[in-house]
Amino acid sequence: MEDILSTATLILVVAAFLAGFIDAIAGGGGLITVPALLLAGVPPVESLGTNKLQSLFGSASATIAYSKKGHVDLKKQWRWAVYSFVGACAGALLATVMPGIVLATLLPVLLILIALYFAFKPDLNDVDRAERMRPALFGVLLVPLIGFYDGLFGPGTGSFFMLAFVALAGFGVLKATAHTKLLNFASNLGGFVVFALMGVVYWKIGLLMGVAQFTGARVGAGLAMKNGAKLIRPLLVLVCIALAVRLLMDADHPIRTLIGY
Repeated sequence: MEDILSTATLILVVAAFLAGFIDAIAGGGGLITVPALLLAGVPPVESLGTNKLQSLFGSASATIAYSKKGHVDLKKQWRWAVYSFVGACAGALLATVMPGIVLATLLPVLLILIALYFAFKPDLNDVDRAERMRPALFGVLLVPLIGFYDGLFGPGTGSFFMLAFVALAGFGVLKATAHTKLLNFASNLGGFVVFALMGVVYWKIGLLMGVAQFTGARVGAGLAMKNGAKLIRPLLVLVCIALAVRLLMDADHPIRTLIGY
């Protein structure tokens, strides 16, 4: 443990700052931090638990920044945050007993479809549109479902929240980003609670990375609020594609195994 802290701290802190910056705008910060933790020698389960700890700082920082500027009303959205938290707790508990091969197989395909949606739908901007799902149903159905996914598997959670807010709740891109950070904070908290109770969190690394995440997320949220959809939309597309490619790079990924590549 001391070797990890002494030889890889700088790399992990830089990775956390970049992850917080990107995550505050488009999600996908785990694409950076989880591989960094693994490369630093942290075991897989402990990497997931430690990642949840440091991710709390980034999502909290972004949520605070967006709420201060009026892009998300915490008093109105706290119920959705609770639903996301509960869903993530349930998912994290199931993750301890259920293999993630089905999700691992489907996730790259889903991420590419989300990237295509945000890349080619012509009217995506910061203006709210008509709702396609009533808020009450959206809150009790989709929010805990995506939170459950975050606890169970994780990668791409922010992209799924973004898609739900834009396509079904009728939110503009900036408003959707702000609300995504709140619900992602709640799901991170739910997953973290379960992992912490299981004793698979490296606290020193997680807290160091958390400080860097907090700072990076504040910078990213500021840029997102300044530039809106013209920054968020292309970065979201790039993050989704990068995450899909990263997942498919694993030699034992089911899709690669299926096609024999």
